[in-house]
Amino acid sequence: MSIYEYNVLNARGEEVSLEQYRGKVFLVVNTATGCGFTPQYKELEQMFEDYAEKGFDILDIPCNQFAGQTPGTDEEIHEFCTLHYNTKFPQMKKSDVNGENALPLYGYLKEQQGFAGFGKGVKALAMSAMLKKIDKDYKNNPDIKWNFTKFLVNRDGEVVARFEPTADMKDVDAAVKALL
Repeated sequence: MSIYEYNVLNARGEEVSLEQYRGKVFLVVNTATGCGFTPQYKELEQMFEDYAEKGFDILDIPCNQFAGQTPGTDEEIHEFCTLHYNTKFPQMKKSDVNGENALPLYGYLKEQQGFAGFGKGVKALAMSAMLKKIDKDYKNNPDIKWNFTKFLVNRDGEVVARFEPTADMKDVDAAVKALL
C-alpha cells in the first residue's frame, strides 16, 4: 500500500486524500498545544513559508494521547496555532496515533520508520527517563512516543525519515531541504 492511498479528516471533518500530496515533500507531525515541544510550531511554520513554493507541505495532526496536552476542540487548537505561531499549513482533525483508535495512516508510518531512539542531549535523556516509567519496553516498539514526532515523505511517497520530538529542528530542516 502507498501513502497516497490513505485519507485523514481535516479540522472541519472533511476527508482529505493524501493523493493531493503526490509529488510533494511533506512532513506528517502529531502536534500538541500545551507541550514543552509546542514552540516547534515556529520552526515548522518557517519551513512551510520557506519551502512551500518548492513543493513542500506539512500535515499537522493534533493528538491528545500524551499527557492530555491537546485538550481543546479542533477550532480552539486552530485558533491557538494561528494566534501564537501564525501557522498557515493545513491542520487536520485531532486524532489518535497509537492504539486501537489510531489513524490507519499512523500504522503505515510506524511500519515504514520505527523508533530509533531519542538521540543525545538533555532532552533525549529526559524523554528516555520519562518513557521508562510509562513503558519499560518503549525502545522495542514503533509506537509514537510523544508529541511532535515527525515523518518525512519524499516526492515519490516514500517515508524516508522519522524525527523524534527531541531532534534538532535544524536537522529536520536540512533533511527537508535536501529533498527539494
